[in-house]
Amino acid sequence: MQRIQKQEYTAEFKLLAVKRKIDGLTAGAAARELGLIEQTLRNGVKAAAAGTLKGAGAKLVTPEQMKLSRVRAENLRLIRENEILIPRGH
Repeated sequence: MQRIQKQEYTAEFKLLAVKRKIDGLTAGAAARELGLIEQTLRNGVKAAAAGTLKGAGAKLVTPEQMKLSRVRAENLRLIRENEILIPRGH
């Protein structure tokens, strides 16, 4: 069994995810939209409410890394939308 590598998200991405949840989406819908596991989003919402939401390892993040994080999330969202529109095997 292959182990899945742990994902690290920038503070900006985490804030975006929390904002999507607060804006009225369900945790499941917001998580799917951003390519997250629902529990990860719930943990982020709790951390934001407690004022302890941090980026990946609280390390400095370059603008290029932030953009790459956004592009990866957008790519995952588009792949999932495409799978809904064009099921595999067709």
